[in-house]
Amino acid sequence: MRDAVAVAVSIAGEYGIRVTDPVVLRDSFNLRVWLRPAPIVARIPTVTTLGRPRPAEALAREVAVVSHLHEAGAPVVPVSDLLPAKPFERDGVAMSFWTYVEHDPDRRLEPAEVGRALAELHDALRGYPGELPHLGPALEETAHLLDVLAGTGFDAEALAELRAAHGRLSEELRRPYGAVQALHGDAHPGNLLATGEGLLWTDFEETCSGPVGWDLACLRRSRLLDGGEAVRAYGADPEDPAYRLVAEARSLQGTLWQLAKSLRFPEYARQADTALAGWRAATR
Repeated sequence: MRDAVAVAVSIAGEYGIRVTDPVVLRDSFNLRVWLRPAPIVARIPTVTTLGRPRPAEALAREVAVVSHLHEAGAPVVPVSDLLPAKPFERDGVAMSFWTYVEHDPDRRLEPAEVGRALAELHDALRGYPGELPHLGPALEETAHLLDVLAGTGFDAEALAELRAAHGRLSEELRRPYGAVQALHGDAHPGNLLATGEGLLWTDFEETCSGPVGWDLACLRRSRLLDGGEAVRAYGADPEDPAYRLVAEARSLQGTLWQLAKSLRFPEYARQADTALAGWRAATR
C-alpha cells in the first residue's frame, strides 16, 4: 500500500501538485487516497484487478463516461482537472485522479431519492456515444474471478456450481434482452455521495452497456436501504419477472467479489463464506 501511495504522490508532483499529508480514505476493493492538501483523490485498483486484469482499460472507460456526464451537467464526482483526464500506470500500479468532494458519510439516504437519482443518471447516460462492453460485470469480470478462484485451491464442488451458473447465465444474457444503453454498472447507494450540491454518483469502474435492469438489480439488492422501494421510485416494478435474469447474474457477481476480497483480506473469510452459503441456498 505504501508503494502505491508513493507512486500517486510522485505522479502528482510531476504536475506541480504539492502533497504533504496523503490520507488513505479507504482500502477495500480499491485503495482511495486523498492527496492532501490538494483537492484530489487517487483511486488505485487492488482487489478489483482480480476481475479486471487490465485495470487501465476499466479506468479509461470510467474517465470517458464520467467526463461525458460532467460536461452534460449530470450529478457526478468529476475527474480532477489538475492532471490529465486519463489513467496512469507506473511501476505496475494503475490509478486515476478524481476531485476531492466534501460529503456527509453519515447521512441516511432515502429510497425515493436514490431511485430518482438513478432515473436521472440513466437519462444522462442514454446520450453517451462511446462503446462499452456488454454487461461486462456479469460476463467478463465473473469469468476472470472464477479463474482466479480455481488457482487458489478453492472448494471444487462450490467452484463447479459457480461455473455452471455463470455458463447458464452468460448464454442467456448474450441473447437480445430489451433496450440497451450505457449503465453505471454498480448502481447502489454506497456509490452516491451526499454533498452540499446534492447527491453525486461516483465509482463508474464497472460501467458497461446493457438493459437498465442490470442497474436496477444492483439497487434492488442493496442492504443500505429498501431496494424495492427505491426501484419503485425509479419508476419500475421490483417484482417484474423481466428482471429475474439480471438479478441472478448480479447475485452471482456479488458472491464472487466477496470471495475474491477474502483472498487479499483473510479477515473477510467468514463474510465470504456467508455470501457463498446465501447464494447456494437461493439457487437450490
